[in-house]
Amino acid sequence: MSGEYVLVIEDEEDIQELLHYNLSREGYQVACLGSGEEGLKEAASRQPDAIVLDLMLPGLNGLEVCRMLKAAVRTAEIPVIILTAKGEEQDVIAGFDAGADDYVTKPFSPRVLVARLNAVLRRTASVSGDGVLRFQEITLHPGRHEVQVAESPVELTRTEFRLLQLLISRPGWVFSRQQIVNAVHGEDYPVTGRAVDVQVVSLRKKLGAAGSHIVTVRGVGYKMGE
Repeated sequence: MSGEYVLVIEDEEDIQELLHYNLSREGYQVACLGSGEEGLKEAASRQPDAIVLDLMLPGLNGLEVCRMLKAAVRTAEIPVIILTAKGEEQDVIAGFDAGADDYVTKPFSPRVLVARLNAVLRRTASVSGDGVLRFQEITLHPGRHEVQVAESPVELTRTEFRLLQLLISRPGWVFSRQQIVNAVHGEDYPVTGRAVDVQVVSLRKKLGAAGSHIVTVRGVGYKMGE
């Protein structure tokens, strides 16, 4: 990569050192902080290109930190990779529901983490252009990362935005849960169809009445209703 700034929020010093060494070797600028409160202040002031976030932190836990990052205007667009020992399905779903862009469990391979970080940053860079997408009363601005329903703004997480962008780009086309995972998170991503269902429920709720345009095709997946 070309000097992107990565913020690591992790309270274990040995993991801080491991991440700092491996990310720096890949050309990233790296800062490591040991608490969620410190991480939130740093993210708001310097706006890193990506954040690697532990869940089990002193004070604010990682899920709370992730939700606060995604709720704040200055930090909402920063991709967050959760790095944690909590690897049960409900933990993964909770992480994505909080707005995480990726989820890596400990023990982890530094090379795999670097690959996932590279992929997250590539996906972030690929969301470009001003081709506005519209379906009924929904308007999506890819370049500005904005969504409006009947001209009223709707705040979506990065994952929800990508999901809506995928569906609205091909109205009437049915996407399987695995196709959605591949498009939103990348191929070979370790997330279940249940996590996709949770994200669809959240997206529908945020879109209000317009959420009914997202149609469940039983046994297959989802589509933007024609």
